[in-house]
Amino acid sequence: MSICTGKNSWPELVGANGEEAAKKIEEENSNVDAIVVVEGSGVPENFSCLRVWVWVNDYGIVTQVPNIG
Repeated sequence: MSICTGKNSWPELVGANGEEAAKKIEEENSNVDAIVVVEGSGVPENFSCLRVWVWVNDYGIVTQVPNIG
């Protein structure tokens, strides 16, 4: 059970354009900010119910399932 409210995982977005995926995530859960990040970039490792990392490759394609955290 998740402590965060709303939808918390978007497996259907793997392979999608990162910017479009971020918009869809924010439409489906208005509690979060979806942040597009290129693979290999450093990000804070603290958990937050208000954030979704959208990991993309050099072509801007989502490579991992976006999850709240």
